[in-house]
Amino acid sequence: MKIVCVGGGPAGLYFAISAKLRDAGHEITVLERDPPAATYGWGVVYWNDLLDILHRNDPESARQIGARSVLWQGQEVCLHGAHHDGSAYFGGYGYSMGRAALLDVLTRRASSLGVDVQYGRQATDATQLPEADLVVAADGSNSRIRQANSAHFAPRVEVGRNPYIWLGTDKEFDNFVFCFEQTSAGWIWFHAYPSVKGIGTCIVECSPQTWHGLGLDSLSAEESTPLLEGIFRRALDGHSLISKSRGEAASWQRFPHVSNRTWFQGDTVLMGDAAHTTHFTLGSGTRLAMIDAIVLAHSLSQYPEKTVALREYDRHRRAELHSVQAGARSSMAWFEQLDDYLDRDPVSFAYAMAVRQGNQTPWRYQVHLATQIAAIRRARRAYDSGRRWYLTRRRGEAPLPALGRSRSAGREATEVKTPLRIT
Repeated sequence: MKIVCVGGGPAGLYFAISAKLRDAGHEITVLERDPPAATYGWGVVYWNDLLDILHRNDPESARQIGARSVLWQGQEVCLHGAHHDGSAYFGGYGYSMGRAALLDVLTRRASSLGVDVQYGRQATDATQLPEADLVVAADGSNSRIRQANSAHFAPRVEVGRNPYIWLGTDKEFDNFVFCFEQTSAGWIWFHAYPSVKGIGTCIVECSPQTWHGLGLDSLSAEESTPLLEGIFRRALDGHSLISKSRGEAASWQRFPHVSNRTWFQGDTVLMGDAAHTTHFTLGSGTRLAMIDAIVLAHSLSQYPEKTVALREYDRHRRAELHSVQAGARSSMAWFEQLDDYLDRDPVSFAYAMAVRQGNQTPWRYQVHLATQIAAIRRARRAYDSGRRWYLTRRRGEAPLPALGRSRSAGREATEVKTPLRIT
């Protein structure tokens, strides 16, 4: 089958890899509009369950992803930049990786399998594409391919209320940090985590009122960076924020929550952010896109009739994403109503943030209170370390060392169960 994949991000590249592994006879071309090594953004986060899925699907690229990732232990919630009386914790661990490094691993792996990856290829509709039996639209939340067929896909885009900007920082975080600062114009906060050695990801968010009140609406990213560094000087320990990633400047945005009535039409199928988005506070965008890629490749290999394969992919993944997107909307809305919670003490505030998606067990609060005790946190970290060692050894990997001496506990993974077990 001749397949053209529009978009050279994690979704498009990993689909090309997954499809080639199942049928080496596929002729797959990936068209990426940007030049090589140009990628917007800093780091991505994921959890052990994704590594398990990737190892079952393609051990070679999974090993490289694991080796080039960093391990963080703990999530810390800080009010007013305070790391003591103004902070709270809850448990777990996760992994993060520079987006550029992830794309490098996937591009090299795809090319080694015979995928033709072409850069500088802009495609806004089918007339600009090579002849193909299947077009995979993996061109992001503003997908031009989807827009050209909007009458059929019936996309729904709900734009979030809060402005945010995706920055880097030269501060090395040991864990996942949420920091909230109050200014004369209102509250502003960041979500930060390590990306690669010496560089972290820092997503700054605030309400529209704060954004206008601080004058951020009239400043470019480079102009607003010194102001943000001053606001977060305690949390950043005097380190710098970085507004450019590989030459491309960041910009203030509002998050687009994308859903579609269907994910396929004729010979065209949507994948990743073109099909769905989940708010960055859930930390699952890359994970969900790569699972899309696996399920689509699996469906094409299982069902000889292409239309049937696309229908099965659409049916399974849209059903699975329904609850995840609902949780993402709840998370986004919680941060848009942050003023309702910021009068609480740090421990109660951290708990409200931890359960913002709802459907929590009755004893969750007692567990949260217990994890504020240093001895229990140490025991939880020891348990997490043992479990992590077992899972990595089961995959045949060497466990990654934790970054620094984390004082806290981490973010929990969002469960997304795929009905197609890839072995």
